Amino acid sequence: MGRHSLPDEYGASAVDPRPRARRRTVAVATVLVLTVAAGTAAAVRSGLLSFGTSCRDNAIRLKVAASPDMAPALKAAAEAARKQNITSDGRCLDIGVTASDAYKVTDTLRSGKKPDAQVWVPDSGLWVQRVTADSKATPVTPAGNVAYSPVGIAMVPSAAKSLGWPDKTYTWTELAGATMQDDRLELGGADPSRSATGLLALTQLTTESAKVKDGDTQAAAMAKVLSQRTVDSDSQVLDTLPRDSSGTEKGNPKRNQAVILSEQSAFAYNSSSDTHEGLDLFYPKDGSPALDYPFALVDQPQLTTDQSRAALRFMTLLGEKEGRGILAGHGFRTEDTNASTALVTRAGGRSPQPYAEPTLDPASDKAVEEALGMWTITVQSARITTVVDASSSMAEPVPGTGQSRMDVTKASLLQALATFTPEDEIGLWEFSTKLDGDKDYRVLVPTERLGDRKGNGTQRDTLSAAFSALQPVTNGATGLYDTTLAAYKAATSSYVKGKFNALVVLTDGVNQDPGSISRSTLISDLQKLTDPERPVPLIVIAVGPEASKEEAEQIAKATGGSGHQVNDPAQIHSVILKAIVEAGSRS
Repeated sequence: MGRHSLPDEYGASAVDPRPRARRRTVAVATVLVLTVAAGTAAAVRSGLLSFGTSCRDNAIRLKVAASPDMAPALKAAAEAARKQNITSDGRCLDIGVTASDAYKVTDTLRSGKKPDAQVWVPDSGLWVQRVTADSKATPVTPAGNVAYSPVGIAMVPSAAKSLGWPDKTYTWTELAGATMQDDRLELGGADPSRSATGLLALTQLTTESAKVKDGDTQAAAMAKVLSQRTVDSDSQVLDTLPRDSSGTEKGNPKRNQAVILSEQSAFAYNSSSDTHEGLDLFYPKDGSPALDYPFALVDQPQLTTDQSRAALRFMTLLGEKEGRGILAGHGFRTEDTNASTALVTRAGGRSPQPYAEPTLDPASDKAVEEALGMWTITVQSARITTVVDASSSMAEPVPGTGQSRMDVTKASLLQALATFTPEDEIGLWEFSTKLDGDKDYRVLVPTERLGDRKGNGTQRDTLSAAFSALQPVTNGATGLYDTTLAAYKAATSSYVKGKFNALVVLTDGVNQDPGSISRSTLISDLQKLTDPERPVPLIVIAVGPEASKEEAEQIAKATGGSGHQVNDPAQIHSVILKAIVEAGSRS
């Protein structure tokens, strides 16, 4: 997630919460410093450490957009720099800090616009990753990390006591499970699509759940319960707690007794007032993910050299003794281990909770996308028709697996199915050429609610059996265009308001039906069917080397959807979820 530190000769005390990653990050930051400083390390040092009383006449003004939890600490650091006449190249630092939700800044940057800031300090590298992965976004250049705060589950004392806190320890799934089993112990959190704290916790929950039998279904069930008690932001999470220790407040069904929270937020809450109960903080024994507060330059090539160097000077201040003291005073850690007992105690932590253990390594991009995709379809029930290529080429082997493309595709689809809830509507078509008279396609399972009863089972059971029974059609070709148009007409005509409607088409080749409509006709007809008020994004996944990503993108774009290519059908599951997240964010 872009953990970087300045080279030792530039800022020996710059904060790097993960010492084990330092060798790699030094090299990256060295390139950054050489680029923005355009001078030797000695010259930079001599300029940055100069002081003077006349520096205010020509101060370097910088605007910093910081996550709301970090903004007060940065404002305090900026004020300290002002009072002490800290300079960059002989010019005072005039730092203005604005509290800005990270997801809002991310949306601005990804739209190609710029926030009113030259420096961005979100609460997690997840946001920076999302921006840097988007080729159309305004570029950001991570320069280091200024602080760190582990994520846990905070509870009002009575709830924590009922679970044996602090002596009894739990894993993430055990803690979440405990709150699901007791309706007097409601668990709340911030929306993972808008909160790094919520997303990190959700990713940890789904990752651990996947290790047990039927874990995907259990994770979806947890997410469904949690989604009913989520709010937009981390600051709003604290407002869901009981306002006092009275029985009326504790018994209020709208109040949460447990919340997903960072250590710093618990620290700030416990420090803020004597009018409410303090919180006790569980640090799950399978490890805590962490907010890591990256320090990033916004559109660095467009900054002046003075601005870039002043920004880096401000970052080094945060890593020096006084800066670390300011951060610690606001409840942040500046080291991965050796946690301050005073900080942890104020945050509600107690031994033997494993608060001094190093935090978990960042989750993989795939794990994060899968967690977010599952959340998207959990919060907003989905209506998705899946159309699968059954042409003879699906019998081709997937190198290194001993299985055919169809075998691996079926396994991936079954994995994806497990993440949907009973409220979701899923259907299945297959296509080749002339499967049903002159039609290239056949409806195997109509798109209906997974929880509906079907004979002796449910729609989910019927769909699972249909996925498992898919087989390549001997000598069957790929009737892609006619099938896609017919399926899209069906999807738009059966649109359900309030659900996430989408059509997923999987193909391992290009259109091979000489009697079908042309690609240009298909695209034109899709555009005519598309209605912004009733969006049905088409998600086309080109599977294998014979399929065309370019064609998939062209066809999908006509509906506001997306095209993707995977060489390994096992990637289909994660690609579907990623595509759902992307389409959902645009709807």
